[in-house]
Amino acid sequence: MVKAIVGANWGDEGKGKITDTLAQDADIIVRFQGGSNAGHTIKNNYGKFALHMLPSGVFYEHTTSILGNGVALNIPFLLNEINDITSKGVPMPKILVSDRAQVLMPYHMLFDQYEEERLAGKAFGSTKSGIAPLYSDKYAKVGFQVQELFMDEDLLREKVERVITQKNVLLEHLYHKPLLDADEIMDTLREYRDMVAPYVCDVSLFLNEALAEGKEILLEGQLGSLKDTDHGIYPMVTSSSTLAGFGAIGAGVPPYAIKDIITVVKAYSSAVGGGAFVSEILDPDEADELRRRGGDGGEFGATTGRPRRVGWFDAVATKYGCMCQGTTEVAFTVLDPLGYLDEIPVCVGYEIDGEVTDRFPTTAKLEKAKPVFKKFPGWKCDITGIHEFEKLPEEAQNYVNEVEKLIGYPITLVSNGPGREDIIKREPKL
Repeated sequence: MVKAIVGANWGDEGKGKITDTLAQDADIIVRFQGGSNAGHTIKNNYGKFALHMLPSGVFYEHTTSILGNGVALNIPFLLNEINDITSKGVPMPKILVSDRAQVLMPYHMLFDQYEEERLAGKAFGSTKSGIAPLYSDKYAKVGFQVQELFMDEDLLREKVERVITQKNVLLEHLYHKPLLDADEIMDTLREYRDMVAPYVCDVSLFLNEALAEGKEILLEGQLGSLKDTDHGIYPMVTSSSTLAGFGAIGAGVPPYAIKDIITVVKAYSSAVGGGAFVSEILDPDEADELRRRGGDGGEFGATTGRPRRVGWFDAVATKYGCMCQGTTEVAFTVLDPLGYLDEIPVCVGYEIDGEVTDRFPTTAKLEKAKPVFKKFPGWKCDITGIHEFEKLPEEAQNYVNEVEKLIGYPITLVSNGPGREDIIKREPKL
């Protein structure tokens, strides 16, 4: 069967840890969208890692890790990441790359950078990883699939020349930057072909055969519902679908094979970059206190190192995010950092134009929304190392129970520490 592990909010919910934990019972883990623009931080017996391209199951020798056709494939980055983890004692993982994945080119990163410079104060806060230009090329049908790296070189050269004719018009007249050269692009494509050749596979066929054999497959999503191109806080979104439903497309499995959608939800809120964030803590000192205590070593982007914006738990956004994902169960993460608080605010509604709603609106209305908070008593102690829900302080249990009621989806896992073992299994109250 197939399980999807996805995020309910802006990303950074702790999907990497949940995937790493559940991968011990899985055979195959698949990254189905996104690229090196966001990272998953994992702490296990090998050490602490920030993965970007690799699926979070690479630390188990019995698993196969797959990059599906929906991924923005940065080939040198992938090889560097493999070398990085193996140099730190991790056994060489079994890795497959879809022959239909889109190849991220060096000029995608340049165009990302040039566009951010051009937009200046109106920029989207890109990580400059080339993600938007790659997906733009994919849907304009001027990108390069992995399989095209192995095609007849004369035909490949012909395509390269068509593509760079268009690119060079933009470089010359819009960005006023150096032009692309067909010979250099061909050299890059040959280099990428040789680098990725050992890993290339018909992933869709591989996964469907695995399903027929009864294998357990995990789909690992990047970012969260609110960053989805279609259902998120457009235009401050990523350029691929972050929803479990897209996992069927981005991996190549039947949609009906996805039986369990584990949506990861944070016990407070955080976000990297711009965009509407109703429950954000605006007081800089108060925000910095939570930022320093949060996550695993602080709330800073795994890819960029940028300080994340932080806020209180947003039940309105999370309920919407879980609905978009088709959630069957919730993994509730980073509960432990909240132990310093006397009271914990939770956003239970939005006030928009004088009216209060618990429905998540479109971006234009979201920009005007003000949070409506309800406060819950804190537990004022360290809860790491507790492995049974009933042994948590009563206030911590109450916080989880109330959040479950507010979002309307069953919380089955509670993470109360950075380690693989810091997971509490819980019977839902719903």
